[in-house]
Amino acid sequence: MTVWLLVGGVLLWFGLILLLSELRWFARRPLAERIGPYVPGGMGLRARSGLLSVASFREAVGPLARALGSQFSRLFGVSEDLDRRLRRVHADLDVTEFRVRQIGWALAGFGIGALATVAVRPPPAIAVLLTLGGMLLAFLLLEQQVTAASDRWQRSVHLELPIVAEQIGMLLAAGYSLVGAIDRVARRGRGAVASDLRIVLARIRQGVDETTALEEWAELADVDAVDRFVAVLALNREASDLGRLIAGEARGMRRDVQRELIETIERRGQQVWIPVTVATLAPGVVFIGVPFYSALSGFLG
Repeated sequence: MTVWLLVGGVLLWFGLILLLSELRWFARRPLAERIGPYVPGGMGLRARSGLLSVASFREAVGPLARALGSQFSRLFGVSEDLDRRLRRVHADLDVTEFRVRQIGWALAGFGIGALATVAVRPPPAIAVLLTLGGMLLAFLLLEQQVTAASDRWQRSVHLELPIVAEQIGMLLAAGYSLVGAIDRVARRGRGAVASDLRIVLARIRQGVDETTALEEWAELADVDAVDRFVAVLALNREASDLGRLIAGEARGMRRDVQRELIETIERRGQQVWIPVTVATLAPGVVFIGVPFYSALSGFLG
């Protein structure tokens, strides 16, 4: 009987070890993962995260955060995809990292609102407004920051594109190829268009055709001037006077920017006249209203 108990205990022990070896927190890391970070050439594998590490928490919460963030964004009228906005501004964060951070800020806002509710003890309606309002405010604040950064980037591309187009046109007229002209402008530039062109060059070095890479840039930038400019550059293999076509397109871009500037100046001028008009008419209304009120009071009395 004792021998059978000993054999059963040994078998149970080995079975328990085999079972636990399948669990992430118990299993020993494979040899390839242990020596991976020390492989020369920067090709080492990333170390596997533990059960309670930040990376494992992000992996577990990431899909849920992406789904919830996307639903809330659509609920509040944000229709453009977050990944597209982040890639447009060349953000270091991906969608999962941004959504996890956004959910974390929302939970922090919820906690601050709950603490304020406990400390102040307002009526139930105000308590609900504080807790839910803090959470929504933190969530929408980060969403608005990404949207505002995307809008500023599009505006910068719209304003810089006429100059960049003229530079590319002059380089093409001087004998540069299209890829060579783009490379020179991207290396020497420091603006939004130069940053986008560096991404275009990276795509070309990956084997993508230059026309396809430029069309990808136009689709991501979502600026009408970029669409027209890329359509002209697509004629590189067909037109012999591409520099002249680009120069004409650059002049058109400058006229559009100048027209928008004039509209902005006129709009601001109209906004200035509103307080001036009110300040001019207000004393007259007072001077007319005082005797009228006095006469009306005497008549009623």
